[in-house]
Amino acid sequence: MTQTPKILLAALRALALALPAFAANATPSDAIEPRVAACIACHGREGAASAAAYFPRLAGKPAGYLFNQLVSFRDGRRFNSDMVHLVQHMSDDYLREIAGYFAALDLPYPRVSERTDASAATLSLGRTLVQQGDAARGIPACVQCHGAALTGVQPAVPALVGLPRLYLASQLGAWLTDDRHALPPDCMAQVGRKLTTADINAVASWLALQPVPADARPAAALTQPSPLPCSAMAN
Repeated sequence: MTQTPKILLAALRALALALPAFAANATPSDAIEPRVAACIACHGREGAASAAAYFPRLAGKPAGYLFNQLVSFRDGRRFNSDMVHLVQHMSDDYLREIAGYFAALDLPYPRVSERTDASAATLSLGRTLVQQGDAARGIPACVQCHGAALTGVQPAVPALVGLPRLYLASQLGAWLTDDRHALPPDCMAQVGRKLTTADINAVASWLALQPVPADARPAAALTQPSPLPCSAMAN
């Protein structure tokens, strides 16, 4: 490990130790920027993750989605030791404030890299699953829930563009291995269990190459009914 990651890790741990105590004593009048410093340590300045990072972008995501993920870390539906430590003592109101802060940020996306080691066949499979799904296996297209532009849908469906390949693959894999959950009805758990590791690699590889639209805001609503009952559509 180089010196820079060691410094960053030490800073993150210090922030992680301080934030829960700060949260317990914070009032609505306190400025929020110092209170989200620990988030920025990993997710990037003002929540805009870099293209090479593992950590996902927070800026501009639907507030309902961000809130649901924070609650899931707090309540044991998602697990990451740093995230759990940060939010384990935070109230719903406090988590909503954090979610609202990042959702309101309007920041440019980094330029998407066109380099990949994925084969043409892998990318073709990824494009097909994202745009068309696989009806024979009961896998809906990603665009059916995440929006035609894949920029997410209000109130709680996240964007799939502008995210690192490693992060996309790890989260799809977490649904497959039953390591990630959402409130019922958990539509992604149903979809994730039908994916193979080849599917996950293909989808993540193709998505990571897609440019982010000029208007990257989440869609206001789906243009057609959701293919599966989903708690993310009910917020």
